[in-house]
Amino acid sequence: MPVETAVSTQRSAGPAPTRRSSWLRPKYFLFASIGLMYTYVLWNNESFLINHSDPEWPHIESFKWWLLPHGLAAACALFLGPLQFSDRLRQRFAKLHRVLGCFCVAGVLVGAPLGIYIQRFNEIHQGASAGATRSFTIAAVFQAAIWIFCTLMAMAFILKGKVQLHRQWMTRSFACAIIFLEVRAIAGIFNWGQFIEAIVWSCVADAVPLADLVLYLEEFLRSRAATAKAGRSAVLAGRPA
Repeated sequence: MPVETAVSTQRSAGPAPTRRSSWLRPKYFLFASIGLMYTYVLWNNESFLINHSDPEWPHIESFKWWLLPHGLAAACALFLGPLQFSDRLRQRFAKLHRVLGCFCVAGVLVGAPLGIYIQRFNEIHQGASAGATRSFTIAAVFQAAIWIFCTLMAMAFILKGKVQLHRQWMTRSFACAIIFLEVRAIAGIFNWGQFIEAIVWSCVADAVPLADLVLYLEEFLRSRAATAKAGRSAVLAGRPA
């Protein structure tokens, strides 16, 4: 190849556009933060599961057999939920993605109503002296209702083949699921136990709006990246050969 042709080809190709590493995507930072909440809550609030001398056991003794299916079902939504947002899993293992999605939906439909029952049980049998007031029961009803609604909407859209709407509603559903983590993390990290009722209601009220904010930011960043890529392509296409 003549030297002039090689130089011309190199110039027309131009410098390779800088690609943002897949590990720097905002989604990963968000799930890393949620992972830290998982770790904190499991260590500080749920450690009684492996410590039979923990003082929490006498408290749950009267309803432990209701708590078991509630915990297992809700755990499906909490721990399998993040996997549903994996693009690689969805593209490479579509059947596994659907199976895990079914477990998530079942977890919500079983765990949410049992959560209401357990909270109501606490209110009746333990009362305000144990922090089980009517306000917490009402908050549990609202959380369960929103959680179930978002999940059923997501399921309805995927059955109609509307993947993008399904994904949006699953994001809202997962935002409702992590209320469990948010309440315990906020109250524990900031030592705001005295404000627990306000924290519960704030997390319930903010779940869907925060999910919509995440969806908006994701779409904004995707649109900005697409615009920048189109601009780079136009510049490269306009260079003389």
